[in-house]
Amino acid sequence: MERKKTAVALGLFDGVHLGHRAVLRAACEQRKNGLIPSAFTFEPGSVLRKAGGASGYIYGQRAKIRLLNECGIVRTDFPPFDTVCGLSGEEFASRILHERMNAAYVCCGSNFRFGRGALCGVDELRELGKRFGFFVNIVPDVELGGETVSSSRIRELLQSGDIPSANELLGFNYFINATVTDGNHIGRNIGFPTINQQFAEGQLVPRYGVYRTVTNVVDGVMLPSVTNVGVKPTIDGVRRPLAETHIIGYSGDLYGKNADVYFKSFIRPEMKFGSLDELKAQIAADILKCSN
Repeated sequence: MERKKTAVALGLFDGVHLGHRAVLRAACEQRKNGLIPSAFTFEPGSVLRKAGGASGYIYGQRAKIRLLNECGIVRTDFPPFDTVCGLSGEEFASRILHERMNAAYVCCGSNFRFGRGALCGVDELRELGKRFGFFVNIVPDVELGGETVSSSRIRELLQSGDIPSANELLGFNYFINATVTDGNHIGRNIGFPTINQQFAEGQLVPRYGVYRTVTNVVDGVMLPSVTNVGVKPTIDGVRRPLAETHIIGYSGDLYGKNADVYFKSFIRPEMKFGSLDELKAQIAADILKCSN
């Protein structure tokens, strides 16, 4: 049985931002020509090897696949980076795009690099496409407000707490998607129960502080919430950064479930309080601000 041909979007797609979506859209448009919309990318941790990626990857693999699927991608390949980075440009085109992906159409951004030592760029990709039977479309950069949309810029904005600007470049609200873990129940004990979500090793952590958020509690039901990102300096012994979210007006149990917490704006930096009573008063004030 003959394998179906594919339209392959190439890139790391960290963040799946507006620029990435232009590339993904180009691949998805080839469905009308009978091609399977596909993406060739790498596991999120590979971002740490790239210039500008030292601050961490934006989304883990589960969230990244979900975002790619929402864009219309049907097939996604995530090979280990080490199995591909040593290939020459010709080997990448032959073994990966021609043989593995069965590509008839390939699209990428203007700065896409490939081959051992990233020696090849879009000009080489076009020439290799002629040899191995796939058309190459170089998708123009997306600009917003006079600047090119890039993952590096979005990481900078998240680390500075400028959520509205990051969201604008992403094209959607930045979110945390992680399993809800058991905590020390300090919030519950002072009357403000929270859900705790850990950032994965190598994942970008936004600026420490308190954020206005909304949380998807079940099947698209969104409730206002307030989220603290940081190390909870008022509580002794807690030092690994996490996101701790109080969902306003919610009393259900989300332990062990994956929850999406969407960030809207930064409220204030993380603070160390002299007592739990001071902490309680500040949380009440934060909740009041996020309820309006």
